[in-house]
Amino acid sequence: MKAASSFLILIAGFALFIIGNASLYSVGETEQVIITQFGKPVGDTIKDAGLHFKTPFIQHVNRFDKRVLEWDGPPVSMPTRDKLYIVVDSFARWRITDPRVFFENLRDERGAQSRLTDILGSEARNVIARHDFIEAIRTTKDRKVAREVTVGASIADARIGTMPPITRGRAELEKEVFANAAPKVKGFGIELMDLRFKRINYSPAVSHDIYQRMVTERTQIAERFKSEGAGEAAKILGQRERDLKLIESEAYRKVQEIEGAADARATEIYAKAYNQTAEAAELFEFLKTMEAYKKIITADTNLILSTDSSFLRYLKSSDELAAPLSPSAGAANDPLKNLPTLLDMVKQPSGN
Repeated sequence: MKAASSFLILIAGFALFIIGNASLYSVGETEQVIITQFGKPVGDTIKDAGLHFKTPFIQHVNRFDKRVLEWDGPPVSMPTRDKLYIVVDSFARWRITDPRVFFENLRDERGAQSRLTDILGSEARNVIARHDFIEAIRTTKDRKVAREVTVGASIADARIGTMPPITRGRAELEKEVFANAAPKVKGFGIELMDLRFKRINYSPAVSHDIYQRMVTERTQIAERFKSEGAGEAAKILGQRERDLKLIESEAYRKVQEIEGAADARATEIYAKAYNQTAEAAELFEFLKTMEAYKKIITADTNLILSTDSSFLRYLKSSDELAAPLSPSAGAANDPLKNLPTLLDMVKQPSGN
């Protein structure tokens, strides 16, 4: 009897343990619970942490996280308004605000992730398709392009090297996607807290063409810089040549003025020196005539002079140097008999 009683007590205790374990459940600080009976939610959402009771065996505990959850969407290729295909990689933060509605529509977090991928991806595609590529890659609508300042008006006004105007910017596009998607996910018991574009890249199919276009544009800008630089260099060189010619002409004018003044002063000194007496004037005339002989008479010079030529005066004999030339003096004295001696004297250095 005692053995049978002990066995019954043991069975009863084990049954009570099974029933108690199936009736009691705990809720953590980060959890919220929905109780379902035969697959349908019953009662209110349990959000208080602690130990709670349920009907054993026929009721089931469904736990949902109260914390902020992460959604990291896959990269999606989508076109912009200017027909450029880009790959948008985005992420979001969300949380479960109504576990009952969430359970009835999505069941678990896996279903929520799939639905968020559909909704957020679709809204991102719609927003990107309504704007140009430059709007998606710029963080704000404010932009400062260094080359537009340095090149000047001729480049800034040109089509090459300038960007189209930005009206929204990437941050505004993110807000637009968030505003469009938040009401749609709210019907699933989800609160969308934030959305961001993690990365935006060109589609691999068009990356090569885009890079080639960028290279061509930069080459055109460089060539324009070079042409403007060559024009400025030619302008500077031309101005330098004009300044050089002006300086040379001014220097030549001053040299001529100085030489003219020096010649005038020398002539004045010669005049004062040789006009004091008749002998001095005769000496001056003789020296100038000798200088003329040096310049005119060379080894292959042939002179044909008349006997009354004043240039022939000092080629006559020394006895007749002081007398003026006359036509009748030619018979007695040959005017050319001393010509070799005088020529030798003229050819000697002026110091002898």
